[in-house]
Amino acid sequence: QVQLVESGGELVQGGGSLRLSCSASGRSFSRYAMGWFRQAPGKEREFVAAISRSGRSTSYADSVKGRFIISRDNAKNTVYLQMNSLKPEDTAVYYCAADPALSASYYSAASYEYDYWGQGTQVTVSS
Repeated sequence: QVQLVESGGELVQGGGSLRLSCSASGRSFSRYAMGWFRQAPGKEREFVAAISRSGRSTSYADSVKGRFIISRDNAKNTVYLQMNSLKPEDTAVYYCAADPALSASYYSAASYEYDYWGQGTQVTVSS
């Protein structure tokens, strides 16, 4: 099992930047592909970004492509989400999740493939 704890969410002005962190404990972090998802009030949870076990492969939702960057540091058991040019529509609770992927290059945008989830961190972007 792996435990995930997100941090870094806060209130920020539109156009600003934030970096979210997700720290993992438990079984070997490098065995998991990692993803970020978000859920805005009254909306369903949606995919934001994913990264393979190796960190060499990444994927982004169209809504954040070119603005957000996902990365990981396997030595620190941490995955990051750098968010730039933030918009009010980015306001949501952001969750990180771990997928016990067999392949080092695999990643997924499907939430059902992720076995472990953090509690979430609130990001609020003012206009």
